Amino acid sequence: MIGMQLRIFTEPQQGASYDTLLTVAKAAEDLGYDAFFRSDHYLRMGDADGLPGPTDAWITLAGLARETKRIRLGTLMTAATFRLPGVLAIQVAQVDAMSGGRVELGLGAGWYAEEHNAYGIPFPKEKFARLEEQLEIVTGLWDTPVGKTFDHAGTYYTLTDSPALPKPVQHPHPPVLVGGHGRTRTPALAARFADEFNTPFSTLDEAEREFGWVREAMRTAGRAEDSMVFSNALVACVGRTDGEVARRAAAIKREPDELRSNGLAGSPAEVVDKIGRFAELGSTRIYLQILDLSDLDHLELIASEVMPQVA
Repeated sequence: MIGMQLRIFTEPQQGASYDTLLTVAKAAEDLGYDAFFRSDHYLRMGDADGLPGPTDAWITLAGLARETKRIRLGTLMTAATFRLPGVLAIQVAQVDAMSGGRVELGLGAGWYAEEHNAYGIPFPKEKFARLEEQLEIVTGLWDTPVGKTFDHAGTYYTLTDSPALPKPVQHPHPPVLVGGHGRTRTPALAARFADEFNTPFSTLDEAEREFGWVREAMRTAGRAEDSMVFSNALVACVGRTDGEVARRAAAIKREPDELRSNGLAGSPAEVVDKIGRFAELGSTRIYLQILDLSDLDHLELIASEVMPQVA
């Protein structure tokens, strides 16, 4: 057994209603997946039609919190440009309470300029510096003892005499995920704030380098390596036969060979083998990017023929 958790990761901006996401989340829960995560975007990418239009990540997760029982819920990644940090801390704490303590916050700088333009969201130049302050504020609000106040006088945000309420259910707070491909700034942020570091859509060689940078930053910060969860996000395209793999690849407008190189694609045996190689790097969670949300048989196949061999 490899000891890998499998999580479902969706991209609703490509075209999905709340009801579709609820169906996928309930299927993931019933099939034994560890978590249901979603992106936080407001505009389609590529040639997807995006219909019926975007759903908000935290409104979606609030709904799912009341309609699921076990599965964990979170974002890869909430954009720091979308929300003020104090508001975000309240939103996540509330959804954590609504779910009985099953929420995780992935927080990133934000990068997709077109969606900001499309919906009138400011797109500042100093995104990474704002992300650092947001992480400091969100975790600071959660970690402030009840009855105490929180203050922050930063470059971009100022909080004065905040009661730092409500508190999340999870203690000390919901897990915080940081991710990316950067050599210095992202690893330093992960070492300072993150419970989990996620490298999205990296090859084995890239993931090995990126995990190494984070471990180096943790050593510099005096933090134990085993205090960090390392994870990968990879597109999934699994089939019992080459024909089934090809059909699923065509449905998401990708090529099987490309997906075998850059994702988790092929037969269950091929996918189990590749997951094992990520595990050798220290990864303990895989976020399976599922792009065809109508294909619940895909989730069932992975749950029945991959999950038992890697869990």
